[in-house]
Amino acid sequence: MQFDTKIALVIRNDLEPWQKLNVAAFLASGMAAAFPESIGEPYEDGSGTRYHALIGQPILIYGADRPALSRALERALARDVKAAVYTEDMFKTTHDEANRAAVKAVIRAELNLVGLAFRAERKVVDKIVDGLKFHA
Repeated sequence: MQFDTKIALVIRNDLEPWQKLNVAAFLASGMAAAFPESIGEPYEDGSGTRYHALIGQPILIYGADRPALSRALERALARDVKAAVYTEDMFKTTHDEANRAAVKAVIRAELNLVGLAFRAERKVVDKIVDGLKFHA
């Protein structure tokens, strides 16, 4: 099945494994919150046990260094694609309000990005992530 849209996460290559997983989880939740239509139906196994619904389309995860993350953000914004962001400062906070304050305290050009997520038409996402490789 081909989707009209694409969800992409871009995560900085030099993070610790636990940080990469943490960033991916938070960014995916941002996509689910921003695009509730991306959520599929709940699951049920053959025994009748019900499970939560998941995002109903693939999420492509790319790796990037700091300059490539900034470039991807600028490409997204230039195409009117709103991104979810995760900054290095957010690793030092303990709750959502502090996370938002950490981002608000820094101008966009100086954000120490460790991850981005966005959902847009397939061709638009392809232009935003042009030159990036899938995360290894």
